[in-house]
Amino acid sequence: MARWMQRINSRWAKAGDGSPLPPFRWWQLLGRSVFELPAAPGRAARYTVDVRHMGDRTDGAVRARLYRDGALAAVSKLPTAFPVEGGAIEVAVNSIGLRRCHFVPDGNRAGAHVLTPLPASAEGRRARFDRDHPAASRLIGALALAAVLIGVAVGGYELVMQLSRIPAVVDAIGVIDRPVRIPLEIGIAVGAGAVLGGIERALRLRSTWLDEFAT
Repeated sequence: MARWMQRINSRWAKAGDGSPLPPFRWWQLLGRSVFELPAAPGRAARYTVDVRHMGDRTDGAVRARLYRDGALAAVSKLPTAFPVEGGAIEVAVNSIGLRRCHFVPDGNRAGAHVLTPLPASAEGRRARFDRDHPAASRLIGALALAAVLIGVAVGGYELVMQLSRIPAVVDAIGVIDRPVRIPLEIGIAVGAGAVLGGIERALRLRSTWLDEFAT
């Protein structure tokens, strides 16, 4: 199934024009993700994946660009899988950021691993902070997860309350009184916390559908 999905996703890819990889600018911290797969035995080339989260200027579609030794080799809508020597690079996004940027070896999906983020990117800075301050990094990660889970709880509660107002639901189970009314200020604070928590988790490629629901 994994290989079949990989083949389906790879059909989005189109050949690149060989243009060089644009340099990373500081103002692209939250709008651009750049990950690298260095050369290794059996893979002489160095690959770079570039994703612009705001979409292309032409049509607004979010695409991944694969550079081979700094030259554009392929462009694809997402999700996608770029075949490379010894495996494939799988790339996927969600509404928060990058969800997947992994190298998957041929015949060993369990050996998949995340590509190395560009040090200047937001993901690279987050990874460096994790290496330099592991205890603080774990604390921030725990707080981010807590913010997302609180956002899921509040969002789920509000969703249930809204669904309970549908006439068909009222006819089936009757009117449900709202047991707790969440003040607007608390709702805004929870939403902002969920967004920040989701962004932090996306920088570590750990965001899931829960993060999207919470935000």
